[in-house]
Order: sequence, then structure tokens, then C-alpha cells
Amino acid sequence: MSFRPSSKDPPGVPDAVVHRTVLSVSQLTIDIKQLLEEKFEFIWITGEISNFKIPASGHAYFTLKDAEAQIAAVMFRGARRTLRFEPRDGLSVVGLGRISVYPPRGTYQIILEYLEPAGAGALQQAFEALKAKLSAEGLFDAARKRPLPSLPGKIAVVTSATGAVFHDICQVALRRFPNLAIQLVPTAVQGAAAVDAIVRAIDLANRHAGADLIILARGGGSLEDLQAFNSEPVARAIAASALPVVSAVGHETDVTIADFVADRRAPTPSAAAEIVVPLKTELAGRIRHLSDRLHDRIRARLDLHRARVGEMTARLNGTRRRIDEARLRLDDLAARMARGLGQRVAHQRQRIQWLVARLAAAHPRQRVARMRERLAAETDRLGSVHRLFIARRRQALDPMTARLAALNPLAVLARGYSVTRRLPGKTAVRDAGTVEAGAKLEILLARGRLKARVTE
Repeated sequence: MSFRPSSKDPPGVPDAVVHRTVLSVSQLTIDIKQLLEEKFEFIWITGEISNFKIPASGHAYFTLKDAEAQIAAVMFRGARRTLRFEPRDGLSVVGLGRISVYPPRGTYQIILEYLEPAGAGALQQAFEALKAKLSAEGLFDAARKRPLPSLPGKIAVVTSATGAVFHDICQVALRRFPNLAIQLVPTAVQGAAAVDAIVRAIDLANRHAGADLIILARGGGSLEDLQAFNSEPVARAIAASALPVVSAVGHETDVTIADFVADRRAPTPSAAAEIVVPLKTELAGRIRHLSDRLHDRIRARLDLHRARVGEMTARLNGTRRRIDEARLRLDDLAARMARGLGQRVAHQRQRIQWLVARLAAAHPRQRVARMRERLAAETDRLGSVHRLFIARRRQALDPMTARLAALNPLAVLARGYSVTRRLPGKTAVRDAGTVEAGAKLEILLARGRLKARVTE
């Protein structure tokens, strides 16, 4: 709203005052809002929290202040869910946000996207808080930790499919026990999606891997890189696992929440393979030792029986027939024992061969081939269903297309009719009595249009 100068205006008044533009409150607030939001798009700010509250909306409203000033602050629910600590009154924080003006109240505020405690890092504080919480719940107690199987038939390794960790574990494990079954359960081990991915991988290993234990592993990194293994969902997934879990996260100096909850901690992924996989040569040596002990005991037992027979022969000094019967019985027992031992060894060998054949049949290549055949069949079935769906839709569309063409106004114009509209309003003329002489008209034809003026 502009005002012209009046003859009553006193001399010496500036033009900016005389030729003034009066702004409404809304316009002034909008100008201030644009100026502030363009000047302070994103800024870092530090201060002390006061008047912290979270209403039913889930957004956090509080005041940031220092010794000389204060500013209203808000953190919306989505950003607040990413916090790794609980804000409270009196806590000094550092945040990243943008300045905004709230027009209905004419006040300015900062909308925070990120917040962390000033001083100690937020990650370390969150680590210590979660550690204390889970320890109080008993998740770290030694009594709940399960023993590892002495000879696992299959190991599920939950780690990244692209890193060197799985290769290192396989190299060490297969060097110690060449025909051991190792199943990779791939997962992200770093980033925003890593927590949910690790939880799903642990659940998948429990339900479908058919393993005897789980190795949860990744390479070393900073506290930020290992954050997924310091999260509460991963810790609870480890505690809820039906299979024993060995945590092999980072280097020997790295310690995570997963290490405390797991049934066993390994300093490195390679060390985890050494912990859970025994040396096959040692097992073979132990078996040979036990076999030798068994043969020694059998021979000792036979010698004992022979000695007893000799003693009985000497003491009884009976008839030759009884001695011969006893000797025949002793030889028969020895032969039966030898045959039984041979049959048992043969049976064990057949069982080992059967287990080897079964292990070969369960090789991942066989499962991949079956899954590929299933995928091809499902792809063919999906293509058939898709083509049938398109055909049915086309059949339903053809009648509607014909009806639409029949109702198309342009089809009427093609038969020689026209539409007359008054200019400039372009309203259709239905009655000649409503048009006065000299009026401008527009006539729409099937091809093009005509402009005319009414003569009578």
C-alpha cells in the first residue's frame, strides 16, 4: 500500500519515509523467514538443554541456552529416533540444524537434525549406557553362556560377502579340518542398515543353515565402523540365538557389546576358526591312541582268560575232554570277538562313507542348482500369469474404448456438425435469441475453427 506526499508533510522528511510502503505483519514475517532461512541454512550450535519435553506427537521441544542468550529448539520424531543418548535438562550438547521462523507466533527457532552430548562422544556414552543396561539384565553372566561343540558338523559364518573375513575363516578352518562344512550367511556389517541385516542373518542361521554354531565376524575399524555390533537389537539377537555364538569382531584390541553377550569371544576372525575347529590330525591321533588302548585291553583280557584256563587246567587235573572243551570254547570266543570287532570296524567305515556321501549331496552347489531350477520354473509361471493378466485387461478395455469413441464430441463434429461459442467467454450458444447483432462467435469444426460476427 503506497502513499503520495501531502502538502502538509514537513520539509526535510526523507523520501523513504514520505514515499513509504506499508507491509502487513504476515508479509514482514515472511520476508524475515526467507532472510533467516537463506542466511542460516545449516549451522552447528552448542548450548545447555532446558524445558525439555516430548508431547504426544513424538517431537522434542526444548530451549538451548548459554549464560547470555537462549533460543527455542525442536527435533522432529524421525531425527530424535537416531539419538544414541537420552536428552535431559541441564545437559550440554552440540547440534546441527537450520534456523526457521514460525509465522503464527512470529518467533524464530532452530530445527535440529543431529544432536550429541558435548565433551564425551555420543557413541562412547551410548556404548557404556547399553553395556550397563544389558549387564544389569544378566545378558553377560557366565552362567548363561553355552559350551561350544567339540566337533561341529557345520559352521554358519555371519559376515560380509565381499570382505576378506569369510576367506580367512575358511582358510584357517579347512586347514585344520579339510572336509568341514562352512555356510556363509551374508549381511551388511557397517552402515545404517547393518543392525537389521545382522539380526535377520542370525535368525536365518538359526532357522535354515542347519549349523551347529555361529561365528559372527567382521574386520577391525573405528567405534563408528563397529557401531552395528554395539547396538541393542544385535545384542538381543545373539542372546536369543538357539545356536552358540562366537563373536569375532574387529582386532584383538576392539571390544564390542556383541563380545560380552556371545557365548565365546575370539580376538580375531582367524582365531575364531582356530577356537571352534579342532585339528583333524590331533583327532586322528586320539582315535589311534584309543584304538591301541582298546586292542591292548582285548589282548590283556585274552591273556587273562588264557592264564585262568591254564590255572584251572593245572588245578583241576581233570579229564582231557573237559580241557579240550574249554580250549575250544576259548578259541571260539576269541574268534567271535575278533569277528565282532571286525564287523564293528566295517560298520563304522560304512557309516563314515555314508556320511561323506550325504555331505557331498548337501554341498552348496547342489542346493544352488535346485534353486536355479526352481527359479526358472517360477519365472516361466510368472510370465504366463503376466501374459494372461494383460490379455484379460485388454479384453476388458476394448468395450470401454469403443464406448469412449462413441461418446467423443469430435466424432460428432466429423459427421458435419459444429459447436458455436460466444467470444471472448467461449460459452456454448444454444439459443439464437441470446445472441445480439454484432456479437463475435467461434465455430468449432471437425478440422479447425471459424470466427464470425452476427449480422442479424
